[in-house]
Amino acid sequence: MLKDEVLLEGTRIPNRVVIQPMEGCDCLEDGTPSELTIAKYHAYAHSGAGLIWFEANAVCREGRTNPRQMQLTRENLPAFQKLVAEVKELCFKDFGYTPVCILQLTHSGRQSIVPMIAYRNKVYEATRPVTDEHIVTDEYLDTLPAMYVNSALLAKEAGFDGVDIKSCHGYLMQEMLSAFDRPGKYGGSFENRTRLYLTCVREVKKAVPKGFHVVTRLGASDMVEKPCGFGTTEQNEIDLTETKRLISLLYNEGIRLINVTMGNPYFNPHVNRPFRAGAYTPPEKPEVGLQRFWDTTKQLKTWFPDILFIGSGLSFYRENLMEKSESMLKEGVCDLIGYGRVSLAYPMLYRDYLNGNFDAKKCCVACSRCTVLMRKKCVSGCAMFNPYYKNLFNEKCK
Repeated sequence: MLKDEVLLEGTRIPNRVVIQPMEGCDCLEDGTPSELTIAKYHAYAHSGAGLIWFEANAVCREGRTNPRQMQLTRENLPAFQKLVAEVKELCFKDFGYTPVCILQLTHSGRQSIVPMIAYRNKVYEATRPVTDEHIVTDEYLDTLPAMYVNSALLAKEAGFDGVDIKSCHGYLMQEMLSAFDRPGKYGGSFENRTRLYLTCVREVKKAVPKGFHVVTRLGASDMVEKPCGFGTTEQNEIDLTETKRLISLLYNEGIRLINVTMGNPYFNPHVNRPFRAGAYTPPEKPEVGLQRFWDTTKQLKTWFPDILFIGSGLSFYRENLMEKSESMLKEGVCDLIGYGRVSLAYPMLYRDYLNGNFDAKKCCVACSRCTVLMRKKCVSGCAMFNPYYKNLFNEKCK
């Protein structure tokens, strides 16, 4: 099934393999892809993946989570045009098809260099204190849809096949969904809390030409207790009631592909990145989180059969990775399989799988050293199998 193509609103995705958006913090200071960035995406091109989901691209300077975050602008458009063209050309030379390329659009919100928050959150602020001065105004939020439109139109010029209006992992769009106690038109009611997200989707859909895809990576549940998180109860039990209601509205706005994720890596990283080893000791067994991903994604797919869903959280499986991927497709859990951390460790995994040379020993060991590098303000990559990042980790993180 991994080898089977799938159609997204008439666009052929050559197979069911997705390279997830893994931020490298390695662009130039103006957001232009650096040599490290280019090398990473060239490797993805050689992997044969049918869909390459480019990493978080800030829609504005103040919305960056680090000084070297990717940011497509009018000034660096030629560099992006060159990279996207190379990715498609390299894949075509190797496999005879071109991958679908999606650019993730984001505003980092609370995780911006200078925090920009939706509301005061006692859970998150226990580790990163802020003040009322960091709360973004309604007037500022009103300006964001135009920023997303501008970035989407630039992405079209750059050669991307679509954009992701990102809402996950505690960034601004996702935090708005849990702004239960925020006053004004962006807080309180479900209608108000979803207003910014749906407006950005709607305005981008209106601005881009037919055939250019608008998709989303959605955090189905923050796994943080209500009212500090979305998709949960006051007892921090998963509750998909509002998630289901939100996806219905996204469907009405024309969303036909959802990349499912969960949790907040700044607070509960074990939720979306189950650990095998590392300094962090998670409060639950990895199998619990893996089953949560399986059950949640399958439930969403059951509710919305006309939407393509991407399954996540698979890097932990290692020697069972491809078997588990195939079983998720066969059992109707999802329509495509997303590879995140494992794509950093073993970008050629799908190519090797096709050739009968898949090597589980090259797979991600689920230690999250890539994330440790990011938190240390370094460029990020696999510090287990890539010599460059391994040396960097030994130098900066030990």
